[in-house]
Amino acid sequence: MTTRRTGLREQKKQATKEALREAALRLALEHGAENVRVDDIAEAAGVSPRTYNNYFSSREQAIVAAVTAEREARVAAAVAARPAGVGLADAVVEAMVEQYTDPGEQHRDALLLISTRPALRDALVETAGAIEHALADAIAQRLGDSEPYTARVLAASVAAAARIALRQWIAPPTASGLVVPSGSLPDLLRATLAPLVPALDAAENRAQLPL
Repeated sequence: MTTRRTGLREQKKQATKEALREAALRLALEHGAENVRVDDIAEAAGVSPRTYNNYFSSREQAIVAAVTAEREARVAAAVAARPAGVGLADAVVEAMVEQYTDPGEQHRDALLLISTRPALRDALVETAGAIEHALADAIAQRLGDSEPYTARVLAASVAAAARIALRQWIAPPTASGLVVPSGSLPDLLRATLAPLVPALDAAENRAQLPL
């Protein structure tokens, strides 16, 4: 019974978070991000402003979350799901590219909105930091417990690489007002993650040495 109650509580929390981020994006698209208040988002989602603050620290964070929902958990799960025969570097790079592929047509209007507002651009870039802790756990699981700080350092470095790629990709609009993402996001990620491959390989090799 306790497990069931816990499961239902988690489902309710996820539903609330989803309702908030969808309401935030919808209101921002309808009225402009600068005209949306936290109280407006909370009311549209059917919760109190206090409840809103349990999930998001700003309106920008909620708006961007509609595009980046649960990405940190998906990245970590993708790394953990790679077969043991796949090297750590390949597992991390492919998981990042897979989960950070261009959001697609359904988020075209959201990306237009985000790319034209500096605060939203910054919020999008900072979402990369959210992957750090879950990714560190996934890397640590693959490396074992021989180097307790290695997984955290590697995960922080991967998050930094993702921030650089996102900042380049979601460049400000051109002088004509057109939003032109700068290059392919998967290609940018591969380029920014490339310097980390030797470190990921070295950590994996050390973890495989006999004690």
